[in-house]
Amino acid sequence: MAAPYELYLIRHGLAEERGDAWPDDAKRPLTEQGMTRLRRAGRTLARLGVPVDVVLTSPFVRTRQTAELIAAAFTPRPAIINADALALGGTPAAVAAEIEKHGRRPHIFLVGHEPAMGELAAWLIGTKNPIEFKKGGICRIDVETGPLRGGGALRWMLTPKILRALKK
Repeated sequence: MAAPYELYLIRHGLAEERGDAWPDDAKRPLTEQGMTRLRRAGRTLARLGVPVDVVLTSPFVRTRQTAELIAAAFTPRPAIINADALALGGTPAAVAAEIEKHGRRPHIFLVGHEPAMGELAAWLIGTKNPIEFKKGGICRIDVETGPLRGGGALRWMLTPKILRALKK
């Protein structure tokens, strides 16, 4: 039997506001402040010894940027793979299928959007109420390999405020 997964769910960082400047929401980038905070968050995770084998990300610009900024803090740098299941409108079952493609990699970062990240977290731990993710928030959920639905354990949740405090 394969080892259990350690899944790290990450909501993208602060992004530019929707509107005329960004008519295509998929192309909306992170703000400078968002990028700065995510670089720090990545360094904090690496300093704390959080392991990562692969990063799965929504293909949207802001999530891809989030994935790249966090992954850059790790040595060796993990592969970053676009996963359409993490885009807006993806389902927890589709994300689980994507995770299972990486069964030999037990430490997986998943970068996505709200409300989908909160819904995925709830689905993984078997609760009805979504977990709220602030922009740049991160949680760890441990799950046994297949099937991934329910039975997972929420190990910790780091809000952006906590991440900033850990930096100090």
